[in-house]
Parts: sequence; structure tokens; C-alpha cells
Amino acid sequence: MKRTIKLAMRLALCGCIFPVAASAGGLMTNTNYHIAFDRMFARGATTEIDAAFSNPAGLVWGHEGFQMSLNFQKPWQNRDIEFNNTKYEGVASAPIVPALFASYKKDRLALSAMIGIVGSGGFVKYDDGVPMFNVLLTKTISDLTGGLSSVTGGAIPPVTPDQYTIDSEMKGKQYIYGGQLNFAYKIVDCLSAAVGVRANYYDGYYRGHVIANRGTNVTLAKLLLDVDQKGWGFTPLVSLNYHQGPLTLSARYEFRTKVNPKNDTNILETGLNTDEMITKPLTQLVQAGAITIDQAGLIVSGIQEKMGGGLSAYTAPYEDGARTRYDMPALLSVAAGYEFTPKLRAALEYHFFDDKNAKMGGDRQKELTHGTHEFLAGVEYDINEKFTVSCGGQRTDYGLSDGYQQNTSFACDSYSVGLGGAWNINENMRLNVSYFCSLYSDYEKQASYGIETYSRTNHVIGLGFDYKF
Repeated sequence: MKRTIKLAMRLALCGCIFPVAASAGGLMTNTNYHIAFDRMFARGATTEIDAAFSNPAGLVWGHEGFQMSLNFQKPWQNRDIEFNNTKYEGVASAPIVPALFASYKKDRLALSAMIGIVGSGGFVKYDDGVPMFNVLLTKTISDLTGGLSSVTGGAIPPVTPDQYTIDSEMKGKQYIYGGQLNFAYKIVDCLSAAVGVRANYYDGYYRGHVIANRGTNVTLAKLLLDVDQKGWGFTPLVSLNYHQGPLTLSARYEFRTKVNPKNDTNILETGLNTDEMITKPLTQLVQAGAITIDQAGLIVSGIQEKMGGGLSAYTAPYEDGARTRYDMPALLSVAAGYEFTPKLRAALEYHFFDDKNAKMGGDRQKELTHGTHEFLAGVEYDINEKFTVSCGGQRTDYGLSDGYQQNTSFACDSYSVGLGGAWNINENMRLNVSYFCSLYSDYEKQASYGIETYSRTNHVIGLGFDYKF
């Protein structure tokens, strides 16, 4: 039991809060930047402006000259945990999420660029904390006071949960901003290739507290956390596109991106109130070297075999200057698109995110049973020269396991559906609108302290403008 609690605390304190708001894609990678994706999903074979991300090599069959696109998405998401008939509600949100695309084509060459939030993109807050931290603090107090009771021959009675209340809150933010450049060339009349690179900037924070209070103004134990993390990573990109008549085939590969942000720690405090839990034997224990206290009377080290190392034993990953890995996994995308008539188009697509070989805090990637598999399909129909409608779907399978899932970082397999349309305002400008939602499967985990059920919801609306010069 103690070993399980220690492992859970280490994982919880390894920078593992993954707030995700406007996301479609893998555990650390977004794929929905352009509104055309939200209303159709399978965009890997497109030759329109959103190909700057999803099919850079296909742009050599796109618009001759310069074009650009500006897109805005608004997401809403809940990430809830149910434990002991209590629901811990996690509200994940983000402001308006923008993305910008641009491309220039001349003859057999095409240059393109994309700027957006390429990983995660939002923040999550649990007003009542999460069950794991509450249980862990209770366990630490029990271990410590039980240990002291043993050391002092029962002179110090154990502190039981009915003698205090837990005040807990957890929140975190995670954005990975990306800027991508691609160069595409039509090798022969039916085949093109592209190479590119994306710069990724990680910006996140983790804030929270878990405090055990006796009465209104007496703190028995605490864990306070306020850490900012920032870092860079670079992604090489290659893609191929085959286009012959109504058929388009494409393949795109993103190499693994090493992201290793550094902590800027504002607050990192742990402690146990010796004045409330320990009386006369305290001096004897200090003199004997069994414990060490600070000026406030809080235990900072000692009786390791009794208190399981104390809370401070698990905060090393959040020390100022420490680093935690948030790699973006390698991604393979293959797609096929077919134009059945000049008005009707459809596409199929497959994504594989190699999550098991992308390092995460605490090596949590090793707990996954496999990398992420995604299957996408979409259809698009031109009602007339002015209006287009489309819809699509996506299935996401993460390869989850109990060992991977944590209160502060969990995922749920899902089906997503999207729909929307486009309005050709004139020959140069197009307006895109969309809505999509994800239907998640609840995940039930057998934790060391009971059964937890993880659930999620996700809704996104989008608006975007394409312009051709």
C-alpha cells in the first residue's frame, strides 16, 4: 500500500497536468487548426490553404499566387473525476484560439507557413482539488503521527481524519505555440514532395494547494505549489502527395520533438505542524536527530521509515531549475481523397502518434499499451457556386491503462463528429463555419484507495476567413 501511495505522489508531482481544451489529435499534439478540419476532419488530401499543415506537398496543385487564412475557435470542455459518490468537476477552457495560414505558389513551387497552438491549448481547474491529493495528504498525516506514536511508545496519539478537514484546489495551464514553414516542389506531373520545420514554444504553469485544517485557523499539514514552465522544441517535417485526375494520395511524417521545459518556481512549500501534532517529546526527538524542524515548527525531515519520506520527498520535480519532459510524439499521417463529381468530394485518413517513444514526466509513456490510433472520414458537397456543406467523423484510441491514468492527467477514448459549411462571398474570399463535439468513453480505474471514474466532454465552434490574392 505504501509503495503504491509513493508512486502515485511521484507521478502527481511530475508536471503531469495536461489541460486540453480545443484539441483533436494525440495526447500532446493538436490537429484542428483550420475550420475546414472541424467541419470535415479528413483533410490530409486537401490542396486548399489548410494544406499548409495537413498536406504541404499538395499545395503545388492549389491556388496560383498568394493566399492566406485566419481562423478562430472557441472550445468548452469538462474533465470530471467521480470517487466515493462525489464528483470532482474540472472545467477546462480557453479563450478564442486563433490560427493563421499563408502560402505562395508559382509553377512547380509552393511555400507555406502556419502559426497556431500546436499542443494542448487551454487550462483546467478543480475548485475542490482531486481525490488523489486529498487521500495522499491524509495518508501522510496518518503515517507520520502513527510513526511518532510508535516512536514515543504511544505518548503521542495518532491524528485521525475526523479531527481535520481538507482544503484543496488544483489548476494548470499548458500551451504549445508553433510556427511552421514548408517548401514543396512538384517532381513530376503527378508527384510532389515537401520538407519543413516547426518551432514549438511551451508555456505552462501549475498552481495548487492541499491543506489539512483543524478548526478555522490551525493548519496540520500543507502542500503549496506555484510553478511556471517554459521551453523550446523543433520538429522536422516531410510529406509526399500523389495527384492524378480525381484521386489524391498523401503521406506526412512529423519527427519526434524533444520539449524539456525548465521550472521557474515561485512557491514550493510542504510541512507538518508539530505544535498541533507533537507536544512534550518534540525536544527529545530533535535532540536525538529523529526529526528536523524549521523556524515555524514544521517538520522538514526525519523519521523517514515512519513518515514515508514526508511530502517534501516528492517535490523534487518542481524545484526551481528542474526540467520535465513534454515531448511531442512522432506522427504519421496517410490520406486518400476522391472527387466523385465536380461537386462531391470525400476523404479517408489515418494518424499514428508514437506516444510510447515520446518522453513524459515520470516516464508515464511506458504505461501506455500502444501509441494513439486515429481514423478519420469526411465528405464535402458544393450546393452551388456560393455554398458548400460538409461533415465528418473521427475515432481516437489512445492505448490507455490504469498505470497511465492520473487525477491530474487523464484521457478518454472518443468518437468525434463535426459539420459546417463555407460561403464563397466573392471569387477571392471564403467564410468557413463549423461545430464539432467529442463523445468520450468513461474510464474506470482501480486506484489504490478505491475506484475512480474519469469522464470528459468537449464542444468547439469555429469561424474562419480564406482569402486569395
